[in-house]
Amino acid sequence: MFRRFLIPTLLTATVAMVVVATWRDARGPAASLRPSVSPIDLTTRDELATTVDRMERRLASNPADGDAVVRLAQALIRVQRVDSDAAAVLAAERRLRAFLSAMPDHYEAQRMLGPVLLSQHRFRDAIREAERARAMDPADAFNDGVIGDASIELGDYDRAFEAFDRMGARRPGPPAYARVAYALELKGDLDAALESMRMAADGTSAHDAEGQAWHYAQLGHLLMQRGRLGDAKREFERAAFTFANHPYALAGLARVKIAEGDDRGALGLYEQLHARTPTPETAAMLGDLEGKLGHVDRAESYYVEAERLEREGWAFEEPQPQALARFFAERGRKIDEAVELAEEAAGQRHDIYTMDALAWSYYSAGRLGEASIASDGAMRTGTRDPRILYHAAAIKYARGDAATARSLLEKLSAPELRLDLFASEAARQLMSVVNAAPVQARMQSGR
Repeated sequence: MFRRFLIPTLLTATVAMVVVATWRDARGPAASLRPSVSPIDLTTRDELATTVDRMERRLASNPADGDAVVRLAQALIRVQRVDSDAAAVLAAERRLRAFLSAMPDHYEAQRMLGPVLLSQHRFRDAIREAERARAMDPADAFNDGVIGDASIELGDYDRAFEAFDRMGARRPGPPAYARVAYALELKGDLDAALESMRMAADGTSAHDAEGQAWHYAQLGHLLMQRGRLGDAKREFERAAFTFANHPYALAGLARVKIAEGDDRGALGLYEQLHARTPTPETAAMLGDLEGKLGHVDRAESYYVEAERLEREGWAFEEPQPQALARFFAERGRKIDEAVELAEEAAGQRHDIYTMDALAWSYYSAGRLGEASIASDGAMRTGTRDPRILYHAAAIKYARGDAATARSLLEKLSAPELRLDLFASEAARQLMSVVNAAPVQARMQSGR
């Protein structure tokens, strides 16, 4: 299931700039990679399904076909991405491990385990398998990308940047540019992130329509954070045209409609997404929209479904308790359990999104001191994520720091406040309260 619009995917300011400099200033030929299987053409869902079927048949006739097992894993990862089919990457792992049990020295199969495990949110396992592949071929930048991706999700940003730096030095190109774009977004440098993501999109093969659509959707996401709704809409539309009904494109277009105040139009797009493949995210958004439109019973039905889908998803992929904790805390549901879930997640990972879920769960439970500490952890990269900023502002104000709360809220432009349906109105209300604070209180807080 896709839990975030952007694959955290997923950074400290100093290392981010080092990575950018390395990737942009590299001179001479990049280190060569081992020969790999040819890329698969992914222009439509039908072609993706055909590729899966063809590789399955090849393996049935020849279980030692290394090219087929790698291509199958590649295709199944894409199935998971475009159809939110968590079972696809479980099947990919089974195929790869069965193949490697007979041919443990097959490098291409070994290195595919990392991305497959990443898709299951098994980040430490992904690092372990990528390090094993890196020991087989230390020059292959692919493994550095996997290690960096997993490290970002765990909140180990220094290790992530070191891995991305190696990747960029060895193999500049779209995969490296997309990663640095996410790094720059996490540190709040949205203009530089846009430039890097544009480079990634421009360098993506025309034979990989799904990959192109993914990059266009990421551009739309970044443009929305800059308040450039028209430009964002064009990128989402281009993504939807390039790969029909790409989920990130449709979700992006729905968010544009929310930003424009067209909640009914957004509802229709989310209904379309949810009908194709129900996910916790789409169910939660449908609940938020129905609630805003005054349909309380429908909203509650979707919220119940969102919780059910999240819990059911844990049978197919590594549980992500912080996702459910944030869902509960933001909607005032099961706050005690939200705290338990967030604490469980924070015991395993320290990325800014997990720390934000922990902060808001503590805040919702009235534990302001702990909320403040966790919120500082969520803000440590310089992110401009609207929801994280709003949460931090609310916590600061509740702790009596109106000046800092005002400063955080002022970073959110009007378009950005509409970016997040659930938090936007609350952020506006908080700004009104903060601005109405007595003059003497403002002076005492440093204004």
